[in-house]
Amino acid sequence: MTPPPLIRLVRVCRAYGDPAPADAAGQPVRALDDLSLEIAEKDFVAVTGPSGCGKSTLLHLLGGLDQPTSGELFVGDLALHSADDRALTRYRRHDLGIVFQFFNLLPTMNVLENVCLPRLLAGESPARIRPRALELLELVGLAHRTNHFVHQLSGGELQRTAIARALVHRPRLLLADEPTGNLDSQGAARVVEVFSRVAAAGLTTLLIVTHSEEVARAASRRIRLRDGRLESGGA
Repeated sequence: MTPPPLIRLVRVCRAYGDPAPADAAGQPVRALDDLSLEIAEKDFVAVTGPSGCGKSTLLHLLGGLDQPTSGELFVGDLALHSADDRALTRYRRHDLGIVFQFFNLLPTMNVLENVCLPRLLAGESPARIRPRALELLELVGLAHRTNHFVHQLSGGELQRTAIARALVHRPRLLLADEPTGNLDSQGAARVVEVFSRVAAAGLTTLLIVTHSEEVARAASRRIRLRDGRLESGGA
């Protein structure tokens, strides 16, 4: 029997503004337009498409930072389209990891401390967190950089630190927004390699919004959006 998908969108629409902005013909502009989609658990998915196609909106909805104007959106058993603030906070804290384009690391903390931070904020002891953090730093190729600070790292090393941090609490879903967008070719290649390792180890479900062909080729599935609709990759 095929397991249920981790992510399920059913005719999701998202229009911004009140009233929604209109195009030249007077019709509402929808960032996502009747989008239906399923993503399996532990899949590695790249979401691509031209600027303005709805990629960032999809990421915001899956991150629990926004809700659809209409339609249904599920991650596991959680109905994100109708969840209250408490449920969304619990989801973001326990089930979700996010990797940003600009890293968002704390310069006053070293690499190991940055990776431990999400679980420290949840009240866990450093002694309990440290083994998991060191394991992840080994995975991303930064075991030799644990005591280094942000200003001592390359862009690629910063992003690999951010990936380890996003995985430290064992999320079911990791979202990444243009994670190679600010990196040189060498740094980007190392980050793509890390995502491939994460996927091969089955650590989480990966959904990466990207313009990078290298990232898209590394993914096991590519979803293309255009004008808020699914262009390909829906099966």
